[in-house]
Amino acid sequence: MDFLIHRMLRTSAARQPDKEALVHRDERLGYAEMAQRVNGLACGLREAGVERRDRVGIFLDHSVPLALSIFAVSQAGGVFVPINAVLYPDQVGHIANDCQMKGLITSTSKLPALAPVLATVPSLQFLVIVDDGGSARADGVALPVHDFARLSRPSAQACPDLGIDRDLAALLYTSGSTGKPKGVMVTHAQVMAGSSIVSTYLGIAESERILSVLPFSFDAGLNQLMTAVQQGATCILTRFVFAREIVQVLERERITGLAGVPTVWALLAQPSSALARTPLPHLRYITNTGGRMPKAVLDQLRKALPNAKVFLMYGLTEAFRSTYLPPEEVDRRPSSIGKAIPNTEILVINDDGQPCKPGEVGQLVHRGPTVSSGYWGRTDLTNEVLRPHPLIPAELGGDERVCYSGDLVTMDEDGFLYYIGRRDTMIKSSGFRISPTEVEEILFSSGRLRGAAVIGIPDDILGQAVKAFVVAREGERLDTASLMEFCATRMPRYMVPAAIEVLDELPKTGTGKVDYPALRRREGLAA
Repeated sequence: MDFLIHRMLRTSAARQPDKEALVHRDERLGYAEMAQRVNGLACGLREAGVERRDRVGIFLDHSVPLALSIFAVSQAGGVFVPINAVLYPDQVGHIANDCQMKGLITSTSKLPALAPVLATVPSLQFLVIVDDGGSARADGVALPVHDFARLSRPSAQACPDLGIDRDLAALLYTSGSTGKPKGVMVTHAQVMAGSSIVSTYLGIAESERILSVLPFSFDAGLNQLMTAVQQGATCILTRFVFAREIVQVLERERITGLAGVPTVWALLAQPSSALARTPLPHLRYITNTGGRMPKAVLDQLRKALPNAKVFLMYGLTEAFRSTYLPPEEVDRRPSSIGKAIPNTEILVINDDGQPCKPGEVGQLVHRGPTVSSGYWGRTDLTNEVLRPHPLIPAELGGDERVCYSGDLVTMDEDGFLYYIGRRDTMIKSSGFRISPTEVEEILFSSGRLRGAAVIGIPDDILGQAVKAFVVAREGERLDTASLMEFCATRMPRYMVPAAIEVLDELPKTGTGKVDYPALRRREGLAA
């Protein structure tokens, strides 16, 4: 019985050992080889000191070693913490300290920049290094270092299972409306439920060839890997700079399924991508997540891919996937986020805890097997988001908790949902959730400011773009272009403000706090 993540891999390997499991550029692994390498790496991680429930970070580019590491940490009994490869060292250090990371799997190219930060993580006991051609200098890191290639060699030694399906499998770090990223706790059962549900409504079978362009630190990206392995399909990993590179892989690898965020689709809709000029007879479906796809982009994609079904989806890391719009409804309801995914109940609840009538705005509340276990080390925030079912008496609901998404939606007469916006100030851009406070902290670190406030403004492609309002330090003459350049060296591209406006003073509330509603009104937005 596949009650743990890595057992899905074993089952697929036993059923079809020679079937392609992972592909990245010229590297191709069958299921048997993948399972053997995962077993070897799991045994190596145990020898390195990983015990049940230990957190192990994985900071690698999209690659075969990244996928192997996820399953190996699971088999070793640990909790894998995938870290987006575009994050900066200080952000990695925050994650490592927050979850008290015991081990970190990274690469020779990333290690030199990480070294100063890793020295400040007292819980860290070892490193595993993937040789990707970079320099492995790690001056100042007095930790045991293990070679990934040696640890992941196929081993005849069996690495027995530890744990049950209710055990923590992963921490997925995501930003909230305030503060630094927090870890969403996901169990084996929740990950596997998500894989089964998505496979059901997308009709995924072992013949599928799924192109993976989304990071595994993103719940939708991780689900692609897990769904492929669960069904015995093939997962093709790729990194890209230009959209035409995606199109080339779609054609060369005979891809049948592709998931993306609005920015990916906007790139593919451009003439330079060659999507409209490239026959893709194998592409069966595409899925959108991480924000609304602009209708103009949707129309262009459907014209370029007349035989591919389009699934528009909505989800949040705390509950994985909530809704999807069936392809046959796209013409009638292109702005809808659809209805509940299988085995899931979606409610629209008003501020009084009662169901909203059609057309009324309320908070989307998610009930089902993919609801996470909350935030690592943040009981206060967990209790805000995960609460008792508002309509089921305590004596009938037991200890089940549902997820209050913080997203405002409406429902039409037919039960289809429409996204309105966030209850809080969190910014959602290109599928990423961005904490305004984190951006503000980096702006302040420039040493040029005495005031900074960040909000999200509407953007047809990104969903929301980051806008910063800043006040210069006394005697400082601000150049917004150089301030943007400073940001670009301190944060991932998706966090860099699209616009910076210089003010004499930031609006304040009566208690002296920054008046964010006033800034939103300044942009013509609802406060």
